[in-house]
Amino acid sequence: MSIVLGRGQCGAHITLLFTIDDSSEDPVHQGSRGAGICLKDGVEAIAKGEKGSGEIIVRFKYEEYESRMYQDVLSELINEIPEIGNFDWELDIIMTLPTSQGFGMSASGAVASSMAIQRAIGIPHEECVRRSFLVAHIVERNRSSGLGDTTALSSGGVERRIAAGSPFSGSLLVNGPGVSHGWSVEIPILICWKEKTGRHTSSYIDSEDWREKICRAGEQAMERIAEGEWKENRWQELIEESLRFSSESGLEVDASRLEIISAANNAIDSSGFSDNLSAMLCMLGESVVIVPNDPHRKEDWINKISEELKEYGLSSFSSRVGELR
Repeated sequence: MSIVLGRGQCGAHITLLFTIDDSSEDPVHQGSRGAGICLKDGVEAIAKGEKGSGEIIVRFKYEEYESRMYQDVLSELINEIPEIGNFDWELDIIMTLPTSQGFGMSASGAVASSMAIQRAIGIPHEECVRRSFLVAHIVERNRSSGLGDTTALSSGGVERRIAAGSPFSGSLLVNGPGVSHGWSVEIPILICWKEKTGRHTSSYIDSEDWREKICRAGEQAMERIAEGEWKENRWQELIEESLRFSSESGLEVDASRLEIISAANNAIDSSGFSDNLSAMLCMLGESVVIVPNDPHRKEDWINKISEELKEYGLSSFSSRVGELR
């Protein structure tokens, strides 16, 4: 019996500010505008297919996670490419960051697994990549588990989303309604979080009260950053707008975010880096990303800050800004 194999990888994504644009009934046109950071580290997926009837087994390395999303990815792929349904699939998923903490891991996993399955049956590279982002976007919107992560990841780097929706659409996988621009410098990134699951994204975007607060703050932020060329000289502006959005949206004081951001700032201060580093909330988790104010600063600060964060009971992970796609 013939066996087909494929691999996919996609970095994580941190949203720093955003709007909610989901009024369309078509998930391809739903999403958000906003800005954030794509990371090098995220999800790796290995797919193995054998002749069968479209069944799937999902295995996770290190920890167990909910597998339903990967079943949804396979269903969407079969709708697009019926041949995929002639195989039974095994997916091995390797995650470098926790889920439900504002790291876009569902989008990353959906993109990576879609790539792995398509590559296993020999879909050409560009077609495979474009369809992976479309499938991931549709799955995310149908599950209310993300708004703009897939569109952000389609550009990579430090991204700005100026139009909501999927980055690719239609049978020809041409440019979709979603538009994202990115620039990339290998900026060292330190992420920290509490060892517990954060609130699901849907608890915010499906709440009228939170939608109003988030959209008001997000629209104002986008009015300020949407114009002009998007490149590395906008880094400090992005940091400032992220901090402003956290405060004006009210998200800073919800759940345990205020406690976490305070711990991160205390760690920065006690390590002597208060003039060099900034701590920003990751939307919509209960987590913080710490970055250098100078995008070209090296990672000489990461170990010291990581040790300080342990004293506050926070886990941390170091990464870098991802490359452009």
